[in-house]
Amino acid sequence: MNGYERIKAALEGRMPDRRPVMLHNFLQAAEMAGINMKQYRESPELAAKCLIESVERYNLDGVLFDVDTALLASAIGVKTDYPIDEPARTHDPMLENLADVDSLQEVDISKSVRIQHALETVRILKNYFKDEVYVRGNCDQSPFSLATMVRTPANFMMDLMLDEENSVKLLRYTTGITRQMIGLMASTGADMLSNGDSPAGPDMISPEMYRTFALPYEKMVCDYSHECGKPYLLHICGNTNLILEDMATIGLDAVELDYKTSIDKIYEVMHDKCTLFGTVDPSGVITFGTPKQVEEKTIELLKKYDGCPRLVINAGCAIPRNAPDENVKKFVETAQKWAL
Repeated sequence: MNGYERIKAALEGRMPDRRPVMLHNFLQAAEMAGINMKQYRESPELAAKCLIESVERYNLDGVLFDVDTALLASAIGVKTDYPIDEPARTHDPMLENLADVDSLQEVDISKSVRIQHALETVRILKNYFKDEVYVRGNCDQSPFSLATMVRTPANFMMDLMLDEENSVKLLRYTTGITRQMIGLMASTGADMLSNGDSPAGPDMISPEMYRTFALPYEKMVCDYSHECGKPYLLHICGNTNLILEDMATIGLDAVELDYKTSIDKIYEVMHDKCTLFGTVDPSGVITFGTPKQVEEKTIELLKKYDGCPRLVINAGCAIPRNAPDENVKKFVETAQKWAL
């Protein structure tokens, strides 16, 4: 099997010949290639080059394009900072008053230079790897997360409590934006699509609020990805134990979850429904741990999924820029040498 075939098998519930690996490591890949975040986000050629080099350096089965958590927000007009050495980040509400939600204008995000760069990067990756390496195109933020950027997280949390009607209007608006990105990314030829919705996790809102204000819109996006003919993955950071059973109802092909969520609970709820991408701690273990600790934590995960095909080894979230090369190599090698 090649990398594309291994990940496709894992997504379909078929046992591959060895555990596939796809890293969430665009920051570390840029560092290894000697380029800063400004260069990465402004040049599709450079972004693709560093991701290709990373795949070939570590013999990865898949490649994930990601850039920051402000791609969609910046495309619709949210104020965004662009540090030279860090990912872009949003600040200040675009919508000062939730009551003015009806004034939000429809936006054709395909006209955004940043969106164009993201799509072109994925086209380059797919053209280069063809059907040898599995290409995942991340589509930035899910509707709930994007709504927190339109209003700022603190404001939107209050909105949900004080003005449910207009909060839902905003979520419908952001769902339209996220769906646009799904359609655009699908057109690049990416093998799989994904979004992040970390503000929707239990670290920020209750499970009841998740079921009311996040899950229905996540499902709309997931369903649209399937309409576009693409498998779909949802990423939520933090401890998601309290919403795993809810997430399992969305129809996801895969989840990307981190070390704060119980691997026992993930396996119990998800192992026969969708494929896990994760869950080794990208900071405490892969960046600041020893190679031995990386190996031990990776083996814990491998043992838990022994006999189950629905696992793609990954960190639970983005691997930091300063993650040591030797630790990343140990992470990948441990998975690849594990006997199924």
